[in-house]
Amino acid sequence: MKQSQKERSREERTFSFFENVWAVTRLIPKGRVTSYGAIAKYLGAAKSARTVGYALNACHGHKPKVPAHRVLNRNGMLSGKHHFGASDVMQKLLEKESIRVEKDTVVDFKKLFWDPMKELA
Repeated sequence: MKQSQKERSREERTFSFFENVWAVTRLIPKGRVTSYGAIAKYLGAAKSARTVGYALNACHGHKPKVPAHRVLNRNGMLSGKHHFGASDVMQKLLEKESIRVEKDTVVDFKKLFWDPMKELA
């Protein structure tokens, strides 16, 4: 079935947004974390935190690597951990960067928070 111009345009915009999410995520320094919403806001799509999550779920296997484990929900919880295979992979990746996690939440989330609106200004 032939795809319409409108459908192609929508797919291109979605792919472009995903690439932008990956680019911002690659800038998060080791040992720091951010949120889906902070990335969405930086990209001018403040109400698209969920779409940022979709983009990060689609990044596995892309080169250069996308450190999706550094992106958490607004409360510092590892809400996307089930997308990393085993349920402890995301936590182990964060702990490898000296980020402490207790009960699926980053300890000192506010202190470790990397805000792209400030850091990339």
